Amino acid sequence: MRCFTVLGPSQTGKSTLVEKLGALEGAPKKSVSPYGLNLTEFTFGNEAWCALDTPGGNEALAHAQDALIASDACILCVSPVPEEAVLAAPYLRVIEASGTPCIVFVNRIDEPRGRIRDVIASLQGYCSHSLVLRQIPIREGDKIVGTCDLISERAWRYREGQTSALIAIPESELEREHEARAELLEHLSEFDDWLLEELIEDREPPSDAVFAISSRVVRENKIIPVLLGAASHSNGMLRLMKALRHEAPPVDALRKRLAAANSTPENALAAVSFHAYHRQNIGKTVLVRALKEGLKQGALLGGGRLGPVQDPGTGRPTASGTAAPGDVFSTVKSDHLPVPSLLTVDAAIAAPEWTTPPTPMLERILVPESERDETKLSETLAKLVETDRGLKVAQEEGTGAQLVSVQGPVHLRDLCKTLAEVFHVNVTDRMPSPVYRETISKPADVHYRHRKQTGGAGQFADVKLSVHPNGRGKGFSFGETVKGGAVPRNYIPAVEAGSREAMERGPLGLPVIDVGVMLTDGQHHSVDSSEFAFRAAAKMGVRQALSEASAVLMQPVFRIEIHIPSVYSGNLVPIVSAFKGQVLGFDRDDNTKGWDVFRAMIPGSSLDELGRALRSATQGIGSFSKAFDHFEELYGKEADAIVTAQAAHAH
Repeated sequence: MRCFTVLGPSQTGKSTLVEKLGALEGAPKKSVSPYGLNLTEFTFGNEAWCALDTPGGNEALAHAQDALIASDACILCVSPVPEEAVLAAPYLRVIEASGTPCIVFVNRIDEPRGRIRDVIASLQGYCSHSLVLRQIPIREGDKIVGTCDLISERAWRYREGQTSALIAIPESELEREHEARAELLEHLSEFDDWLLEELIEDREPPSDAVFAISSRVVRENKIIPVLLGAASHSNGMLRLMKALRHEAPPVDALRKRLAAANSTPENALAAVSFHAYHRQNIGKTVLVRALKEGLKQGALLGGGRLGPVQDPGTGRPTASGTAAPGDVFSTVKSDHLPVPSLLTVDAAIAAPEWTTPPTPMLERILVPESERDETKLSETLAKLVETDRGLKVAQEEGTGAQLVSVQGPVHLRDLCKTLAEVFHVNVTDRMPSPVYRETISKPADVHYRHRKQTGGAGQFADVKLSVHPNGRGKGFSFGETVKGGAVPRNYIPAVEAGSREAMERGPLGLPVIDVGVMLTDGQHHSVDSSEFAFRAAAKMGVRQALSEASAVLMQPVFRIEIHIPSVYSGNLVPIVSAFKGQVLGFDRDDNTKGWDVFRAMIPGSSLDELGRALRSATQGIGSFSKAFDHFEELYGKEADAIVTAQAAHAH
């Protein structure tokens, strides 16, 4: 079986494309996962094929990355509108990082809204590989009615719902065809000395030889050919499928590529897991592609026994019970297989670094509708993290509630749907509680005496404390200058412990940071003094001093890195400024053509709004990663509102 991935932006006709390819020679078989990955098996040219149709939208980019790890080649489906080429930029970045041979298919050319050359030029701005046009459109007025193949120099006229009809190249297209063919041969000659010599000698190379060179160059991932068509009308489907048949490399090339990416012995790789989902009453289902012989139920794979080898569409055992190299199968009772991963007999090896999904930008607290589901929710989210690497789960500071980090609102909606339909855990979501701190702006001295008589031995401790602000980021510090044994040495650790306890909640009701405490003097009683008494005295004394030291609200500030196509960089300065952020600058992304890395400082309270603004300003393409940097003072009406809300919440 040969396997390819179809990926690209939303609304480019990917699913229709797969449907038409699968129906070229009979009825295809199809399966769908809850995460939107469609798997279609069909036959073409007496060979078995499997198409992985990945969901569009950047929130589902992780699933496209995982599909590529199991694919011999891929089809990038793009719009015929030059201005929409930027939407394909994230997919070109992933394709190039993965090293997967690719064919770009410009779909929906029955709705032309620009020149094909302009589409290619726009895409080239985000691709390090040369994008080489293999067909040119044949036009009648503003309508595209067929294509001319630049290698065979044959022309075809589209017919609705049928294979195209062979026609003579229209005279109006001859000059453009010769020009485009010369450009194609020039690109191919960069990778073949014989062809270069033929062109230098001004000899016309035969079509068969050019086809062979083109197939080899694509298999070796040297260039990316561009084909045209309209899947909804079945136009260009046969030519695209023939290109895949001749130019997609065999499964052996995939095993070699994956082994090289992870420095793993090629002969050791037995399979690759690339997708997983949970089914009600069945459990975790893992999709696997075999890379060598011998995979059957009970065989060792990934350090454990492989569960049943099933047809991914029906869930029934495969006819032979064994997966041949290249076959895609599903398996249950194989929970030891992580996804995605490279699988040997003895171990599951982490997938290549390029499969790392984008950093989640949206954080929400999930609240179960029923209290009895709280434990179940925690266990369920742990299972879902195993099958969805774009999802992160933690606990909210202070409350311990389930905090999920997702790619965006669509990802959040799909997560809640899976929880309800598969695991019967209904949840609502809310924003996380803001993380604020407080400190003091001036020093304060306090003399505090703790005295209590409860019958028998009493409690006595007397301390003189000096509380002062520390530098930002210095945290808590404690010191003492006691002389003459006014406070015995064995009680000083208790004074420090009490001072630390006082930092847990300051006069504004928040944890206190960047404060120093100095024990300067005190008194003790030979009978009634104890560690407990000095701890209590220090705690109450520091609290009193904090209330006199002009408490200041502190907000968290994060250092962020925004990854965006360069055309959007100019939009970010006003966005960051609107959220009271500080622009640090931006540079070209050295690893990805046409992308910038934009750096800034942003208050933590603005991160959620930043995510929404970034999606809006970049058509959903931009993403950011964050790292806590420091706390800074917050004053004015905003600070007053936060303190009031904090007090009401505490009450």
